[in-house]
Amino acid sequence: MASRMQPFQAAPGQFGPEAREPGLRCWRVEKMKAVPLEPSELGAFFNGDSYLVLSNRGEEGADLHMWIGEKSSRDEQVACAMLATQLDNFLGGDPIQHRQVQGYESPEFMSLFPRGVSYKEGGVESGFRRPQSGSGPVHRLYQIKGKRNIRAKEVELSWDSFNKGDCFILDLGETIVSWVGSQANIFEKQKVCEIATLIRDTERHGKARIVDVSEGEETPEMLKVLGPMPSLKESTSEEDSQADASNSASLYKVSDATGAMKLTKVSEKSPFEKDLLVRDDCFILDNGANGKIFVWKGSGANAEEKREALKMADDFIQKMNYPRMKTQVEILPQGRERVIFKQFFKNWN
Repeated sequence: MASRMQPFQAAPGQFGPEAREPGLRCWRVEKMKAVPLEPSELGAFFNGDSYLVLSNRGEEGADLHMWIGEKSSRDEQVACAMLATQLDNFLGGDPIQHRQVQGYESPEFMSLFPRGVSYKEGGVESGFRRPQSGSGPVHRLYQIKGKRNIRAKEVELSWDSFNKGDCFILDLGETIVSWVGSQANIFEKQKVCEIATLIRDTERHGKARIVDVSEGEETPEMLKVLGPMPSLKESTSEEDSQADASNSASLYKVSDATGAMKLTKVSEKSPFEKDLLVRDDCFILDNGANGKIFVWKGSGANAEEKREALKMADDFIQKMNYPRMKTQVEILPQGRERVIFKQFFKNWN
């Protein structure tokens, strides 16, 4: 693989100071170059192409998504990864990087496009779409599910995601709604409190208000975001057991990603001790049973290792025989961790 990557030296100076400005920007990968899209084209993707999507929220940090069309060539995907590395370096290595594959995008990615995402057949041609409306605070919905391995998972912001058997967190920025289904189990009820508190204390620096809501007592604020409440699905206990299986995770330390990658399993079973994450190294949190791999880049890891984070994830996915085109990858610089990652650790404060 390494030898294949040699010819792709992306042209320097691809990204200008506008990339540092807050807002949503998108580039299509065309022959090793990142070509910026017009605002009217945002959200329309050709299935034969790869794209970079940068959501820059200024002080609150940035997310850099590599979007891979299902028919894009391996060469384009490699070029997309290299351009992402270049843009990441240009932005000081600060963004959280995500790889999104067509059809398996995360809810977080979909929420960047309030008018929805459209896929088009073909490759580099012109697509036309109306411009986006202005961006307000980010709204997210998390589902809390399981019996032993209880996990929060980001789901689509819609009543369709709800059911009576689980707990949900509707994160509205200044308000965090902790919603408890009428058939939720005691463990889920405990966990929903923990995660709401974690969001408040780590992502909002203690400045948000947590509102506890039981099914049937929905607040006007919830209904304003989600619309009128339909009748909700029942839940089954098999689902909780399935969730337990997919919520399992292990933690690996990666040493010398530059030569042959050496993986050392540092913990078999979450929740992990937070001090297992050593600032001089990179780590892989394997939640592959749930279709997700996290790479954590310690602030003291060497530059080469940080640059190779996506390759580490790919080598790991291959080693574990996970489906490459269905496994989401998230690359987190130290200090930019999200709740979806922190929840696998004990007392992350």
